[in-house]
Amino acid sequence: MPREALKTLSEPMYYVLLSLTEERCGIEIMSKVNEISGGRVSIGPGTLYTMLSKFESNDLIRCVSVEPKRKNYIITNLGIAMLREEYARIACLAADGRAIMEGLK
Repeated sequence: MPREALKTLSEPMYYVLLSLTEERCGIEIMSKVNEISGGRVSIGPGTLYTMLSKFESNDLIRCVSVEPKRKNYIITNLGIAMLREEYARIACLAADGRAIMEGLK
């Protein structure tokens, strides 16, 4: 996934990176995404592992340990920078929406 393809993140991608601000394995990532999204976002294993592979190949996350049937990942500094950019973009979207929505009756 070239850097340009990661200019903005999908909602599941955003939540996966948020979940990886602490070291987690796949099942823990899926659970944390569900928790922090209030159940709105759910990611299956196929989607998750494809996403993790792409994130890892773009240095947004790194594998910190490998055990039988378990890999633990954490976000990298580059991933944190991307997460901050996406947070700022989403905050801007929300502010723009709020300005319009408050004028509606």
